[in-house]
Formats: sequence, C-alpha cells, structure tokens
Amino acid sequence: MANRNKQVIDAKNMALGRLASQAAVFLMGKHKPSFERRVDNGDWVEVVNYSQVKFTGNKMRDKLYYNETKRPGGLKSENLASLWKRRPHEVLRKAIWNMLPKNTLRKQMIKRLKIAPEAK
Repeated sequence: MANRNKQVIDAKNMALGRLASQAAVFLMGKHKPSFERRVDNGDWVEVVNYSQVKFTGNKMRDKLYYNETKRPGGLKSENLASLWKRRPHEVLRKAIWNMLPKNTLRKQMIKRLKIAPEAK
C-alpha cells in the first residue's frame, strides 16, 4: 500500500498547463524516490483558487473541446470561454486528465484529485 500525502496547489495567477502538469506529477507520484510507472504511488491533490488561473494567448477564443454523442452528425464543439463560464472546474479536470498516462491507472489517479469549491 502506498503512503499517500495531501498536496495543496494554489492556482492563483498560474497558467493552466503548468498547473495541470504539476498536479499530474503529484497524482502519478513522480516526485517520490519510490516512483514506478506500473505502480500507483501518487498523492492526494487539492487545487484551491482555480477561478484565478490565467490563460495565455488567444486560448479563450481558439481552444475547442469536443463531445461525441454517438449519433450521426453528433460531434459537438465548445470553445474554452463558454465552457469556463459554464463549468470552470471541468476545464481544469480535463487538462489534468490529459496530462496523466494513458493506461489503466489513469482512472485511479484522477479519483484522488479534489478541486475545492470557490468561496462566494
């Protein structure tokens, strides 16, 4: 059994990609000397202040997220600005999901990600 710690990442004024890669490293356990690719030794990760993350360039307008409905002509697309307005935590979760290794451990790793609700 892995010895799991809790890592808290403050997303204030941090670029989305850098935040996602840092969270992925903690979820995979690459920061530990006992890292093995085939073993899930990662830590719990909590992201706070995710609404203050920054986007560089024209990503809000140009970056697209796709959703397939499995029906003919069912490929839907949505740009980053509208998804950020509707579900900002989903943007962060998708970025971290794509930084994790594409194997059977990915689902286990993403379960240890907690995106703290923003204070209103």
